[in-house]
Order: sequence, then structure tokens, then C-alpha cells
Amino acid sequence: MLSPTGFRFAGIYSGVKRNALKLDLSLVLSDRPAVAAGVYTQNRVFAAPVALDRSRTPAEGMRGVVINSGNANACTGDRGLGDAEEMARVAAESCGATERQMLVLSTGVIGVFLPMDKITPGIHAAARALAAGDDALLNAARGMLTTDTTHKVAGREITIGGRTVRIAGMAKGAAMIGPNMATMLGVIVTDAPLEVASAQEALRAVVDETFNCISVDGHMSTNDTVLLLANGAAGGAPLTGADLRAFREALHETCGELARAIPADGEGATHLIRLDVTGCATKDAARQIARTVADSPLVKTAVAGADPNWGRIVSAAGYAGIEFDPAGVDLTINDFRLYERGAPVGFDTPTVSASIREHRETRVVLHFAEGNASVRFWTTDLTAEYVRLNTDYFT
Repeated sequence: MLSPTGFRFAGIYSGVKRNALKLDLSLVLSDRPAVAAGVYTQNRVFAAPVALDRSRTPAEGMRGVVINSGNANACTGDRGLGDAEEMARVAAESCGATERQMLVLSTGVIGVFLPMDKITPGIHAAARALAAGDDALLNAARGMLTTDTTHKVAGREITIGGRTVRIAGMAKGAAMIGPNMATMLGVIVTDAPLEVASAQEALRAVVDETFNCISVDGHMSTNDTVLLLANGAAGGAPLTGADLRAFREALHETCGELARAIPADGEGATHLIRLDVTGCATKDAARQIARTVADSPLVKTAVAGADPNWGRIVSAAGYAGIEFDPAGVDLTINDFRLYERGAPVGFDTPTVSASIREHRETRVVLHFAEGNASVRFWTTDLTAEYVRLNTDYFT
């Protein structure tokens, strides 16, 4: 069982999406006041729910999150902010909370006003459907989806100081995915007791190493948000020291699993690319190189075509804006060494090509001779199907 103690969930169809078979409104509720933390998009153009949630987190005394999909409520001005506040108010009223105890998430088409005539009764219906357990959690996860092909959930159960602690997370995202998060939403709930500062610090650090290390198309969205709610129902004093470190490790594992699932479900993707950048002077340098390589259309299309064109990878690293000695660079793809100490290595092209074509995951390792810092980054290939999906998205 994934679901932590003291949380209830719901996912329903409210009429926002055209397809009545797809859920489009979710509710997550803690039965007791919870600590809330949040990490948000770095885009200067951000959606109304991002503005609302930023103003309310980090904080204690929170109760839940209301989520709609099919409409991002982004670039909608004062009306959009008013609609986000109304979503929080209606959710609070339906759940016996106060307005400021509720957070809001939205995802979908940008620049369209929310159909509040559908969302308001939908929130009431979701409140009536609230239930504990994994089935309800899965429904809530499904209600977050847009172009995703499947729900994304993960969780851990650990023992900390004699207490059983559960962490459960749900996420959505398949495109408009770029570092500093993207059109992705994540909600992590736990029954661990946490102080506000510890929760925010843990979430920010974990997001930096998980959700900020994925990319599908490098397009940073207006709505990306990851929220953490910790209600302390597992009992005991707030976690500190070794206990807090154990919690953070489990949180990292949960978020890492969710983060990997997003590019694995990338729109039109035929390959998941695992990019390990090692031997850098700093972790920031490694991340910058990884991000640049991962976002290169030429690298992505080469993988789509099972073409071991190592020159595209090496040259992308070279324009990442990071100083390094080109003579110290090594490159392997699927454990085949293609480039060593700044020079090509003889390899059998058909064999390497087959290793890419015949496996869903392509493993790329770029090693530098600058230091000991490394990062693992996940991205996808780029296919004609991605283009088709995104040309037809609005219409």
C-alpha cells in the first residue's frame, strides 16, 4: 500500500476535457493540518495557480490540493488569479477547511479561461468521492493527466525511529518538459512529521537532483510545480538528524522514480536516453553540459534513427558554456567506447546502431578530466510523432 495515513484522494470527470472517459479534476486532502512546501517554475511567465501557491508555501496548517487538467489557467490575467482563488475557496468549503489551507494546480492549454461552471460542481463531486487507499490515489493521479499515456505514481515505506513512515507521489508530464521543471505537476504526500524549514529544504534539494534533471523538449512551462504535504500522522516529534536524512533518501527515491517516468512517457518518444556526465569540476557544470546535450535536436534525432553520431554529442557539450579540456573527453554509448581522450575510437557502426535500435533505453556516458562531480540526466529522442502531437495539440 502506497497511501500514507491520514490522506484521502479523489479523481473525477468534470467536463473540462472533451473525452468523458478521461478524468480531469483531482482532490488531495489531509484529514489533519499539514506542513506544505513547494518548488515552482522559473519561467517569468507563470500561471495563476503558481502565483497562488507561491504565496501560501512554505507553511504549516495546510489541508490539501485541488487539481484540474485540460486547462492551464496561464496567461489569463486577473480573472485567472480570481479563478484559482475560487477553486481554493470551493475546495475548502467542500472539505471543511479554510480557503488559505488549500493549494491549486492546473495543467493543459495556455491562454484559455477556466470553465468555472464545470469546475465548481466538479470540486463538490470530488469532495464527495474522497476516499483513503491506493485506488483513490490512482484516480487522483489519473485526473492530473493531459497527453500522458499512463498515470505516474511512486512510493516508499520506511521505518524511522520505530515509526512506519509512508511517502506517496503522483506526477504528470509528457512534453513541454525542460529543466527547472516543466509542464509537469507533482504532489508528494507523507505521514512523516516535518518542520516547515526541513520540508522546504528537503523538497528543494531533491527536486534539483530529480525533476530538474529531466527534459523532453527543453521548453520550460508556465505551470510546473512540485508540492510536498506532510501531516505527521505517523506520530512523534519532527524528524531531525539521521532520521531526517533517512526520510530525505526515501523522498529522493520516490521523486527519482517519478522523474524518470516523465521522459519515459515523452510524447512520440521511441527511446529514453540516460545521460551520465562525469568528471566535471562542479555539479552545476555537469548539469549544464547534460542539459545542453539532452536538449540538442540533432542528438535526439540521431538516437531516434539509431545513428551513433558521436560528433553531435561532443559538439553539444562544447557549446554548453562550460570550460573543459577537449583532449580529456571520453564518450560511450551503450557501453561501446566511441571517443577517447579527445579522439575517435574505431567501432563497428552496425553493432552500435543495433544496440540503440533494439533497446528502449539508450545509455550515454560523457566523461571529462576536470574533477569528480557528476550528474545523471534523463531525456528522450525526437520523432515525427512528437511533431504531429504538438501541431494538433490545441485544435
